[in-house]
Amino acid sequence: MAHRGINLAERFSRFTEQWSPKVVARLNDYEIKIVRIQGEFVWHTHDDTDELFLVLAGELTIRLRDGDVVLIEPTGVVNTGDAGGPLTAGYDGSLV
Repeated sequence: MAHRGINLAERFSRFTEQWSPKVVARLNDYEIKIVRIQGEFVWHTHDDTDELFLVLAGELTIRLRDGDVVLIEPTGVVNTGDAGGPLTAGYDGSLV
């Protein structure tokens, strides 16, 4: 099996509809999907699994019973939080 990177911008250019996830990769028993979103979505749960959200542009707010989680980090957030240690990365504001 050949391994190659996925150009997310190119994949996003293939569709414009909102709330219609597209599979871009598979990892073991998981599908990696991309989706365009705007506005609110239906309240739901996934009892048997977790979800990963990578926000490429804008801001995503997840409304939980215990409060909202805003998925975008403000400038200067440390990657290891309050744990610290040798895996703590220095700040890199380079917009790679």
